[in-house]
Amino acid sequence: MRLVLKKKKKGKIFSLIIILIVISIIFSILLINFYSDRVTPVITNYSEDEIRRLMLLVINNAIGEGTKDVDTNDLFIPRYNSNGEIILIDFDSKKSSLVLSDITNLIEYNLKDIEEGNVDKFKDYYSDYNYNLLKRGIVVEVPFGTSFNSNFLNNLGPKIPVRISFTKNVVTGFSTEVVEYGMNNALLKLNINISINVRVVLPIVSNDIDTNFTVPISMKVIQGKIPSYYMDGFTSNSNIVKGD
Repeated sequence: MRLVLKKKKKGKIFSLIIILIVISIIFSILLINFYSDRVTPVITNYSEDEIRRLMLLVINNAIGEGTKDVDTNDLFIPRYNSNGEIILIDFDSKKSSLVLSDITNLIEYNLKDIEEGNVDKFKDYYSDYNYNLLKRGIVVEVPFGTSFNSNFLNNLGPKIPVRISFTKNVVTGFSTEVVEYGMNNALLKLNINISINVRVVLPIVSNDIDTNFTVPISMKVIQGKIPSYYMDGFTSNSNIVKGD
């Protein structure tokens, strides 16, 4: 009789363990869904400013390196009529293509270095704490409490590391902007437009974000009226950079 009771008791304990395991699995699935649906957008928005700051450092470094041996004024060519008035602004396609290719490749290499923790070139722009995070491939650590959109809970809970993964999708292009400048003068601005797609990697899920920047790299005052027509852009798709 006692043997039967012991078997029944063991059977109940085993059934209870199975039930607890099933409940734990269901709870974990619900928690993951909650994390994915609600927490991910909040954390992505929280870290987006830091990601954009990092992307701007990457871009400025690439532009500085890519144009250090180039006179950017030579990249655009104003065309004049017989009266000396500007009628067209064009690009030197050969020089523009080379500069765009160099800058695009440098951006890609910089992003690859960040993924691998080779970030010495950015050390001066970060505190020791944030620099050590970046060396580990982490852009920022977000407290879990920020997920609840509550000032009281903002700094509570474990910190969630946010990493970025370069998706090798960089598009660069030149654009010109012409505005009136004083009497019978035009101010010509040469901008570089850059679009970078990066993947924000969280412990369970990931999310792609697009970052777009327009950075002026040259300005020139030209005598004459603003032309009625000028080339408004020169665009180049990136080349894929393969890892070693």
